[in-house]
Amino acid sequence: MRPPLNHPDRLFPPDPKVRDIARALYGSVRDLPIISPHGHTDPQWFAGNENFSDPASLLVIPDHYVLRMLVSQGISLDDLGVPPLDAAGEPVDAEAVWRLFASNYHLFRGTPTRLWLDHTFETLFGMEEPLGPGSAEVYFRRISDCLAQEDFRPRALFERFGIEVLATTESAVDPLAHHRAIAESGWTGRVVTTYRPDSTGDPDHPQFLGDVERLGVLTGSGITRWQGFLDAHRQRRAFFRDHGATATDHGFPSAETADLPPAECIALYDKVIAGGASAADRALFRAQFLTEMAKMSVEDGMVMQIHPGSVRNHNAAVFERHGRDKGFDIPSRTDYVTALRPLLNAVGMEPGLSLIVFTLDETTYGRELAPLAGAYPALKLGPAWWFFDSPDGMRRFREQTTETAGFYNTVGFNDDTRAFPSIPARHDMARRVDCAFLAERVADHRLREDEAHEIARDLAYGLPKAAYGFG
Repeated sequence: MRPPLNHPDRLFPPDPKVRDIARALYGSVRDLPIISPHGHTDPQWFAGNENFSDPASLLVIPDHYVLRMLVSQGISLDDLGVPPLDAAGEPVDAEAVWRLFASNYHLFRGTPTRLWLDHTFETLFGMEEPLGPGSAEVYFRRISDCLAQEDFRPRALFERFGIEVLATTESAVDPLAHHRAIAESGWTGRVVTTYRPDSTGDPDHPQFLGDVERLGVLTGSGITRWQGFLDAHRQRRAFFRDHGATATDHGFPSAETADLPPAECIALYDKVIAGGASAADRALFRAQFLTEMAKMSVEDGMVMQIHPGSVRNHNAAVFERHGRDKGFDIPSRTDYVTALRPLLNAVGMEPGLSLIVFTLDETTYGRELAPLAGAYPALKLGPAWWFFDSPDGMRRFREQTTETAGFYNTVGFNDDTRAFPSIPARHDMARRVDCAFLAERVADHRLREDEAHEIARDLAYGLPKAAYGFG
């Protein structure tokens, strides 16, 4: 008999006694609803509820985890169906892309992408044979046939996946038309937006001046003045809350914050808007902007997420030809203790602030982030993120933060994905890893088994629901 694509004990400890504890813990949380509070799925999918077109467009072309691995082996983005910016909208040979992907599927051995995809292939599409060159056509036909069915439309999958709430991410100047259409459709699935104001808060963003001008048009605020700029953001935040938003999201290059006197803020804004600011001035503006967003979160109760430390679009040629989010965002060293101090000194003790911090620099877990979260009531740790939302990455996160910050200064798991079918696979992986971690602490008598069951449920469901205000 052919072994299943996904072993039922995957990611559990090899010791039989500890594995039995992990199995029991996992069994108690496996079928809990999914809270997906931080991601980048397209709200248009749920607004239009149209069938996904083909396997390649669903599972290969939009997934930068898939793209970057294949490109690292010399395969071109063009051959993977990612068109140049000047050829966007042209038809793609989806079957050729799929064959190329399948013939190189062995490259994903040992990666979380392989685990996510195999989970999706088996549980969603009923595949039993491993993907490879010989099974590429069978996979393509089977998945294509499924995607043509009513119960594979986005809303049906949302419900099948057991998603209780899903948050997308939109820019500060997005009209939120798709979210309005979802709300007016009568569908009961909860899809909310998240306020992502980076293009209006980062002078180095290519759309900065244009989006700041749009911000003024949308709100009627005098954005030529610092106070008008802040008032415009207050209005847009309120607009997003009216469309279900409970959180903001900030992805600047660093975690630097500042708390300048009002007169210095005005002078800095004038310099930035005029277009002649130095690199140091632009960095200072980003730093002040983060603190202003934190102060607004104290006012309006929106959860604030900061995920710094990514060098975006590292390959200039790929960016110029294909645009953003094509697998060339690379982690960098990140400081938090010094960088967050101005913001935390300003509002870090405020009971109305919930600040969730992510990192791409694992060296900061035990040295900086866990001690900060273990002291400031406003600060919580986001889960292992992006390059580290992997079995070993999740385990390292728990090992390096739990002794200092505990479990309850974290916010459970979120999937941070553009790949909609991977959501249940990612949450399943996180639940398995957390249950394995807890089982070991039961086995060495650091936790009682009843405590471990309670923690497992909180990590899978209770903490993210509470942290993002979805109660």
